[in-house]
Amino acid sequence: MGGRGESHSRKEREMTLKLIDEAIEGGARAEKTAALIGISERTVQRWRLQADGDRRFGRHSEPANKLSAGEREKVLEIANSKEFRDLSPKQIVPLLADKGQYAASESTFYRIMREEGQMNHRESSRPAASRPRGHVATAPCQVWSWDITYLKSVIRGQFFYLYLFMDVWSRKIVTAEVYLNESAEYSAQLFADTCCEYRVDPNSLVLHSDTGSPMKGSTMLATLQNLGVVPSFSRPRVSDDNPYSEALFRTLKYRPEYPSQPFSSLDEARKWVNAFVNWYNSEHLHSSIRFVTPDDRHFGRDEAILKKRQHVYEKARCKNPNRWSRKLRNWEPVAEVRLNCNLQQEAQLRNVA
Repeated sequence: MGGRGESHSRKEREMTLKLIDEAIEGGARAEKTAALIGISERTVQRWRLQADGDRRFGRHSEPANKLSAGEREKVLEIANSKEFRDLSPKQIVPLLADKGQYAASESTFYRIMREEGQMNHRESSRPAASRPRGHVATAPCQVWSWDITYLKSVIRGQFFYLYLFMDVWSRKIVTAEVYLNESAEYSAQLFADTCCEYRVDPNSLVLHSDTGSPMKGSTMLATLQNLGVVPSFSRPRVSDDNPYSEALFRTLKYRPEYPSQPFSSLDEARKWVNAFVNWYNSEHLHSSIRFVTPDDRHFGRDEAILKKRQHVYEKARCKNPNRWSRKLRNWEPVAEVRLNCNLQQEAQLRNVA
């Protein structure tokens, strides 16, 4: 039996009152008897006055825009389908919009999946550190970022080395190659070949990297100087100064397809990297560029995709306006991408613009 806020059936109330009356007739005090049972004396008095019991159950009304049971099941069906089961709601919603479909908002997907125990905990983000000189990209091939990461081989202590260049504005991997060792000569030749492939105007390109020997080697620096490229470097031992490349390497090594065993040969490592680059550039919906692929962003196809999503959302709001208490989701293309810009540098860049 509970306190005042809990409900009791009529039969329970009658039985309780009968027990209390018997105790009082035996000489017990009403207040202490009620307390022993777990209710207040005021509740006993109210029950006696209300022949049909306590009706104060409070107001209960469901939101007018609440999803029906069928709509809720549809959300779960989509989230657990073969096509979307490995994706987060942030990726599912844009893909549905690309198909001209709207099932629910991103937050509704998250809420329902959380209620069903289908969400994992996210690790806390790391605090930001001060950055070196900042750069702003407003179009492809203005700011590139590159780095080298290790790939394990079957020989203990021996690694393959992945050289990877990416366009900061579009997040497209413009080139990637695996070599047997680190070398400024390799990086210089790879960079020069990539500039030719993309017909880049070197005088308008900033190349950012960390301070490793292949990045600051004399051959690499001489190549950048000959091409007229502006070099940009992170602070020593501060990986966060090269955030785009570091984030890309994390994506690469946390892919479900990333081998659990070391690569057996250079050819095997190159084959896997090529497959990853194809997936990343042409299939991966990048969260920082409104969930379009780097290829779509790099080659200007993203505007049409985002306009279509905007139309889907406007149509969904017209169909059921009660579900939209705020503005529509922002499907505008990301105009600028900033690299290592603190507040002071951003203000200076705006003044220059």
